[in-house]
Amino acid sequence: MTKHAKAGSGAGVDFQIEGPEVTRAIVLHVDRRDRNAPVTSDRAVEARLEEAIGLARAIELEIADSIIAPVTAPKPATLLGSGKVEEIAERVKETQAELVVVNAQLSPIQQRNLEKEWGAKVLDRTGLILEIFGRRASTREGTLQVELAHLQYQKSRLVRSWTHLERQRGGFGFLGGPGESQLEADRRLIQERISRIERQLESVVKTRSLHRKGRARVPYPVVALVGYTNAGKSTLFNRLSGAEVLAKDLLFATLDPTMRVIQLPHGRKIILSDTVGFISDLPTSLIAAFRATLEEVLSADVILHVRDVAHADSDAQAQDVNRVLAELGIDDLRRSRIIEVWNKLDLLPPEDRAAREAQAHRKPGCVLVSAITGEGLPPLLELIEGRLGAEDTVYEILLSPEDGQGQAWLHDRGEVLSRRNYQDGRVLMKVRLASDKAGQASARFGTAMKTLGKKKAAAE
Repeated sequence: MTKHAKAGSGAGVDFQIEGPEVTRAIVLHVDRRDRNAPVTSDRAVEARLEEAIGLARAIELEIADSIIAPVTAPKPATLLGSGKVEEIAERVKETQAELVVVNAQLSPIQQRNLEKEWGAKVLDRTGLILEIFGRRASTREGTLQVELAHLQYQKSRLVRSWTHLERQRGGFGFLGGPGESQLEADRRLIQERISRIERQLESVVKTRSLHRKGRARVPYPVVALVGYTNAGKSTLFNRLSGAEVLAKDLLFATLDPTMRVIQLPHGRKIILSDTVGFISDLPTSLIAAFRATLEEVLSADVILHVRDVAHADSDAQAQDVNRVLAELGIDDLRRSRIIEVWNKLDLLPPEDRAAREAQAHRKPGCVLVSAITGEGLPPLLELIEGRLGAEDTVYEILLSPEDGQGQAWLHDRGEVLSRRNYQDGRVLMKVRLASDKAGQASARFGTAMKTLGKKKAAAE
């Protein structure tokens, strides 16, 4: 693969991977053990390294080596100690690596200094995730959001590392005084581009808001899929909706949200929404940039938290997802909308499967499934219907023979539980209606409508 740093972008900025050649990379996980290190995950160090390797492979890097670097006293200039820096420099030469992926957040100065010491490009975790997102985004909104986050990242990395960033001459002829430096010019150009993208995104967000209001007029509740990246959300989405969303064993295989209308077993229609996968240490700039997209989760009637229970760090991944949901505003009062979907049941060995089944049985609002085989999906759909119908009421409505439109109205806006045809052509329908549709039904059918109550709704 080819790679380049755009002139004027500074050290480590605008690293791009494209073309047919293969880029050899070393993946370095920094295991910070100092007291000031942020606690972002409870998972094992080896699992964090393996995840970083998976991120690197998501942009088709060839992994030449992988290293864990314990850090007890971070160095302001390089983060790592001098001995470890020299050791990695030797590994870079031995493996002929052209890139070092550092699974940590690096300051611009640290990135620049490490590139000088190692003689190779350096990409930190934020830069790597931005690169993946840049490749995955396909809609206009997704592309703009990624570019905005990338420019904000670039702006922070304009450091005085290259000779072309020296101050340029201003004025006319040979006697002009000092003018704008290339560094200042680059920063100004990036800020102008950021402002343009923010204006464009405002327009896109308004359009999305209008679409959301349009869906609110459609009598279908929204069920949103969330989860750690590679938990199987898109596979589950495809299985439930019959769609063909890209589903691969790859971190961030899909990025842009997808929606489909599906029908539940008892006839209720819902809008199923697949969202971007979460990950530990997700850059705050990306959370902010994708907030408009993730608002689909905030407004959802039911949230399916898809977990990979076959993964060794499933519990830690769930904690990472819950942290992001909390940042988005999904507080404890709203958590009653969440159903935990423990996916990849087919990958569990028999003894682990039995333990997980017992664990899920003890936990309310939890169901074990396999999106690949379809096992466990009927109980999941029943649980979704139960959550959506928790506040519904069951009614009996007697329709005249000529009121075919009334029957269609009930099928569109409610869940028809049963119907009985009389010899004179009248039809008695038992229907479960949401509270916001009950008033409309009362105005539409008047005295022909009889309330049976919520208890019967639960018993059906």
